[in-house]
Amino acid sequence: MSRNSRTEAVSNSHHINQSNIITMPSLQEQLQQCFGFSSFREGQEEVITRLVEGKSVLAVFPTGGGKSLCYQLPAMLLEGLTLVISPLIALMKDQLDFLDKKGVPAARLDSTLTREENLQLFDDLHSGKLKLLYISPERLGNERFIKAIAKQRIALLAIDEAHCISEWGHNFRPDYLKIAQLAKELKVERTLTLTATATPAVATDVREAFDVALEDYINTGFYRPNLHLNVLPVAKTGRRKTLLSQIKKRPPGSTIVYVTLQRTAEEVAEYLNSNGLKATAYHAGLKNEDRTTIQDAFMASQEAIIVATIAFGMGVDKADIRYIYHYNLPKGLESYSQEIGRAGRDGEAAVCEMLASADDAITLENFSYGDTPEAATVAAFTRHLLDTGETFDVSEYQLSGQFDVRPLVVKTLLTYLELEGLLISTGSFYTEYKFQPLKPSAEIFARFGPERAEFLKSIFSHAKKGKIWFTLDSVQVSQAINQPRGRIVAALGYLEEQGDMLVNAAGIRQGYRRLKMPDKMDSLIAKLNQRFQKREANDIDRIGQGLTFAQQDGCLTQYLLAYFGEKCAPCGHCCRCQGEVPSPLQTPHNPTFAEQDEQRIQALIMEDHEALRSPRQLARFLCGITSPATTRAKLRKHGMFAAYDNFPFKKVLQRVNTLVTE
Repeated sequence: MSRNSRTEAVSNSHHINQSNIITMPSLQEQLQQCFGFSSFREGQEEVITRLVEGKSVLAVFPTGGGKSLCYQLPAMLLEGLTLVISPLIALMKDQLDFLDKKGVPAARLDSTLTREENLQLFDDLHSGKLKLLYISPERLGNERFIKAIAKQRIALLAIDEAHCISEWGHNFRPDYLKIAQLAKELKVERTLTLTATATPAVATDVREAFDVALEDYINTGFYRPNLHLNVLPVAKTGRRKTLLSQIKKRPPGSTIVYVTLQRTAEEVAEYLNSNGLKATAYHAGLKNEDRTTIQDAFMASQEAIIVATIAFGMGVDKADIRYIYHYNLPKGLESYSQEIGRAGRDGEAAVCEMLASADDAITLENFSYGDTPEAATVAAFTRHLLDTGETFDVSEYQLSGQFDVRPLVVKTLLTYLELEGLLISTGSFYTEYKFQPLKPSAEIFARFGPERAEFLKSIFSHAKKGKIWFTLDSVQVSQAINQPRGRIVAALGYLEEQGDMLVNAAGIRQGYRRLKMPDKMDSLIAKLNQRFQKREANDIDRIGQGLTFAQQDGCLTQYLLAYFGEKCAPCGHCCRCQGEVPSPLQTPHNPTFAEQDEQRIQALIMEDHEALRSPRQLARFLCGITSPATTRAKLRKHGMFAAYDNFPFKKVLQRVNTLVTE
C-alpha cells in the first residue's frame, strides 16, 4: 500500500467525536483529578493534546521519562477502549498496580490469568467498563482475541517499544510490522508509538508505518544530566579484578553488571561473592520462579548487585539504581542507551561504566554471523513456501526445525515475502484445542435451540476424551462435520466466556494466501539473501559503533546524543570531560588453529551428525551458537560445542570449509 493510500485509509477510519476534544485547562484538571499529579513532565502535555485532537503521535522519551502517562490520561478522556501493546509483562503488572490504586478500570490479557480473571476481563470488555487493556504483540496472532476486540471501539492504540517495527533498528521484531495494518482493519481512531531509543532512520520508519505527521513527532531528547559516563579499557584476563576494585571503591548502591553470556553471569557473580560482595546471577536460563525471586529481592534492596544478561531490566522500574557496569561490550549504542537509562531515575547521580575490551566484539559478531541463514536455506525455504499452494498454513516452529534456522529468521522470511507482495497473511489460528467441561453436557445443550445444540453435540462427539481434558483438532472436525472452522472456534470461545468450560489452545499455525508467483525466482532469492546480508552488516556496524564510542576522545555524552540525532554541548561530567585521555583498546586476541585442532574438528565431521551437515552448521556449533537442529539432537553437552567460541566465526567457517572439501 502506498503512503498516500495508507494516509487516506487512516483518515477514513478516524470518526472523532468533537465532544472528545479536551481543552488545555481540562487536561491539567484531569491530571490532578485522575492521578494526583500537579504538573506534566516535559513533552507529556504536547503528546496528550495531539492525541485528544485525534492525531497519531510518535513520542521518543528517555527511559523513565513518563511515556505511560501519555496513554493513561487520554484513556480516561476518550470514549472507547485504549489498547496498549507491550512486550513486557513486568511493565504491565507494575502499571496495573498503579492504575488500580487510582481507580482506573484497566486489565492485562496474558497466559498468567486464572479462569476467573479471564472471564471477568471479557465481561468488562464487552460491557464497556474497561478503559485500558494491555496485551503482548503475540496476542495479535490469536484469532479469538481479534474477533472479540474487533467489536470494540478502539479510541487509542498505544505501541510501546515501537522501534521494534524498524527492520534496521537494534531489536527488529517481524510481528511489529503487522500492527500498522491491523490498526487500520480494527478502525483504530488514533495511534501512539513510544520508544526510548530511535535513531533518525528508525523514527522515520515508525512515522511512515503509522502515518504520523512530522509535526506530531515529539522528541524530548536523550540527555540525562545525572548519568556520569565512564569508559575503562581492560584486558580480557584481568577484568574480574577490575570490576571488583571499581565496585569496592564506590559507596554501596543498587548495581547492575551487564554481561553477554549466561555462563559469564554465573562466573562473575560467584567471583564477587567469593571476594566479599553479595551478588546474584540473572539470565534466561534460570527458572521463571527463580528469576522472579531474584528480581523481587533486587527491587526491595538498596545495595543489591545483579550480574545479568540483557534478560534483566526490561520493565524494571527501580528509581534508585546507582551503578550500571558493562562488563562486556554492549551490542550497540541503542542497547547501551537503553541499559544505562535504567540508572538514576530518581534524578540523583548515577555512574555508568563500561569495562571495554575489543575481544568482546568477537562474541557479539559471532552471534550475528551465526544467525544469518545460508543462501541455500533461503532458496529452499522460499521455493517450499511458494510451491505449497494458493492457500496454505504453516507452523513457524516446524519450519524452524525443518530448515534449521531460528524462529525469528522464519518470521522474518515470511514477512519479507509479504512485503514483496507475494503472500498475504490470512491470520493465525490454533489447530488443537483442549477443553474441560465445568457443567454437564445436557445442561449446556439445553440452553440452545435444536440446530445449535446439534452443532455443539457434533463438536463434542469428535473430541478425544482424556482423564480430565477433551482434545480436538479444529481442522479435522471442520472437515468431518462440514462446518467452518471459525464457527467451531467461536463456539468454544463462547462456552469459555459463559463459564461452561476451560479451553486451552495449542499448535498455532499461520494462514497465508499466495497472491502471485515471482517473475524471476532466482532474482527474488538473491534479493532476500541481500536483505539478510545487509542486516548482518548493520549488526556488525552497530558493534563497531560501541568500540568507536569507547575510544573516542571527546565528550562521551555528546557523542552518544549525536548518534540519536541530537546536538548538545559537552556534559562536563563524563570521564573525558573530567580529563581522562582515551587509551586505545588492546588488539583483539587472534587465535590460530593448530594441527590438533584440525584433527578434533575432522573427528567431529566424521561423527556424521544430521544436525551438523553443512559447514555453517558446524561453524555455529563450534562457536557455541545453538540451532533448532542441534538442540533437538541434544548436542549441547558434546565436548566440541563452543570449543572455539573465542575464534572469529568467519575464521572457523573458513577452516571448516577447507576440512569438509578435503
